[in-house]
Amino acid sequence: MARLNVNPTRMVLTSLKKKLVVATRGHKLMKDKRDELMKQFLELARQNKVLREEVERQLAEVYRNFAIANAVMSSEMMEEALMYPKQGVSIELGKKNVMSVDVPVFDFTTTTTEHTDIYPYGFATTSGELDIAIARLSEVFPILLQLAAREKETTLLAEEIEKTRRRVNALEYVMIPNLQETIKYIKMKLDENERGNQTRLMKVKDMMLEAAIKEKQALSAAAFADYIGKQV
Repeated sequence: MARLNVNPTRMVLTSLKKKLVVATRGHKLMKDKRDELMKQFLELARQNKVLREEVERQLAEVYRNFAIANAVMSSEMMEEALMYPKQGVSIELGKKNVMSVDVPVFDFTTTTTEHTDIYPYGFATTSGELDIAIARLSEVFPILLQLAAREKETTLLAEEIEKTRRRVNALEYVMIPNLQETIKYIKMKLDENERGNQTRLMKVKDMMLEAAIKEKQALSAAAFADYIGKQV
């Protein structure tokens, strides 16, 4: 906690009080934002865990079917069957705003709408396990995109939480205490100046009163001397 280097005047005191009010209000708003971000982050992390487990489960099934297909088909036939994809995919990247944070939103469309277009080969020379693997991979693809978007959203929220936390700490432990300490110092100096002014005023009044008494005494003495002179 450090006092700001300012002149201890009433104008500065008024300005610092206004800054303290703004800083206190901003601190509350930033804390509320941090708490809401944390709430959303924890909920998103929970959803990510469930989604990741589902993706891992489905991918394990896909890998198992590919392994079986690779066991019953030759490597050359497998490579030839998968060499030229029949269906293309277009991914569009959008965004949404979450607590002033722009997070990505993925959307994809296929070049064709026919379900059988996911198979880039004929069925005469391939195994059924390869068909199942391709179908399962097609099903897990949208979930993979969703997981990627959620993971990125989680990362961005974590970064925003850290930024907000630093701002809250700066206000709570640096700016607000410094303003409070400076306001306290200025009030003390102004009180000292006020007491000094009152002391000086009292001394001036005492001096004026003493001068007035002396002047009155001198006038009384002169009047008395004049009276005695007339009597003689």
